[in-house]
Amino acid sequence: MLDQKTAQSLPLSEAITIAAQAIGEVMSGRSLTEVLDQLDAHERPIVQSLSFDALRKWVRSHELIKQFVPKTPPPEVDHLLSVAIALFMRDGTEGKGYATHTIVDQAVRACGEYDQTMYAKGLVNAVLRKVSLILQPPEGKPSYPPDPISMYVPAWWRANLKRNYSKLWQTILFAQAKRAPFILRVNQKQYTREQYQALLNDAGIASFPIESVAGITLPSALLITNPMPVSELPGFYSGAASVQDAGAQLAAILLNPQPGDLILDACAAPGGKTAHLLELVDCQMVALELDGARLGKIGGNLDRLRLHSEKVKVIRGDASKAAWWDGTLFDKILLDAPCSASGIVSRHPDIPFLRREADIKSLQKKQREILTQVWKMLKPAGLLLYVTCSVFPEEGEEQAAWFAQQHGNALRLDAPGQLLPTEANDGFYYALFKKNGP
Repeated sequence: MLDQKTAQSLPLSEAITIAAQAIGEVMSGRSLTEVLDQLDAHERPIVQSLSFDALRKWVRSHELIKQFVPKTPPPEVDHLLSVAIALFMRDGTEGKGYATHTIVDQAVRACGEYDQTMYAKGLVNAVLRKVSLILQPPEGKPSYPPDPISMYVPAWWRANLKRNYSKLWQTILFAQAKRAPFILRVNQKQYTREQYQALLNDAGIASFPIESVAGITLPSALLITNPMPVSELPGFYSGAASVQDAGAQLAAILLNPQPGDLILDACAAPGGKTAHLLELVDCQMVALELDGARLGKIGGNLDRLRLHSEKVKVIRGDASKAAWWDGTLFDKILLDAPCSASGIVSRHPDIPFLRREADIKSLQKKQREILTQVWKMLKPAGLLLYVTCSVFPEEGEEQAAWFAQQHGNALRLDAPGQLLPTEANDGFYYALFKKNGP
């Protein structure tokens, strides 16, 4: 949420400029997370808020841009307009925060802060004034009807959802066009959920428990009613809680770690599920990650949560190959496989802009390579949990069925299967296998 307190840390005109440039990076194929990671701490909250909203409102904002700018404007101007128009479209629950004249004034000022948009002050001023009359009409005038699905997805993505969820595809897109809920996982090594809720209450922070997802009890999930910077959460920097979607919290619960288990988290970054397993029980853990830049995030999370010990190893390696492995078989393996991330769009609205249809085939191939390899590393009677944050069956049920067909010693156990996005969870797929025999 963007509020005035956050806004004061960076002038709105500068934030609009930076957000527009960040969107330009996304359109050139770069992850928005990567772009935001390069910002200073005081810049990130407002720039993330503005850029996320611009991407979520992309369809509606570009309908309006096209209405008032018949000739497609240069990308830099287009992106600046999309950021400003999204500010007009914030409803009361999202905390609009700015008067119409302020948005127009600051967007025009933003034009002057970047050489490639300086010439467009008059155009931006005129377009935004016209748009404001449509989106925020004077009292007594008809209002612009809201678009139920303002979220952009490419045609192939929409076709996939229609094919697989003929009655639900619009509901999925609508859910993902909203801001993601702010959900915590309480560190059970430090507090029960009730104890941490008491700390939140003392700090004036409203919350309520998410008791279960897909019929599975979640002992640590808390939804924060009004999102805020993590710095305002009691004990956050000493490991009292982590930000983690309720659907993601199923992984450690389903794997059911026991004291002394040797567990592999095969694609571990940024380390949320690794940490959750360690919070649940005193086990031995190998957290494996190929991406060197993301490897440090695992260690950072374990440091904050005070979970580092001689029983925890963080290793750089490719889960589809055995070069990193010392030959010791694991009791349990968590495979949160690389995927399209089509289930977590509400948290990462740049994803539909970055994915290509051909990505699904290449991701399927990689998922199968990793599944085949890590199965060899599992003890007889051990458990393998296959997870993706995808809503595409090609990365979920189709992969689980293929794996079971390929491996006669793979017994499927009860697991939620496909979870679709709701107000309490992102989209995930879960399949659990027991290794029957060598």
